[in-house]
Amino acid sequence: MMPSCKEVSELVSQSLDRKLSLRERASVRLHLMMCHMCAAYRRQIEFMHDAVRRLGRQAQTQGTLSDEAKARIKKRIEERQ
Repeated sequence: MMPSCKEVSELVSQSLDRKLSLRERASVRLHLMMCHMCAAYRRQIEFMHDAVRRLGRQAQTQGTLSDEAKARIKKRIEERQ
């Protein structure tokens, strides 16, 4: 039996966090070949997932303050207290 669009959207979302079973993958793939709306949803959700992951990596590498910057901030905070 062909899964509904709701079931496929849930499986597509779950596939970002876990590996789908062979049966789930096959039913999703078959549905996506016939349903352009679900295929578009899958592309959109995968794009957003990848974008958030890239932003997270950038924040980790660029979000670190130097020791000098930390000292300046700490000094300013102490001056205002």
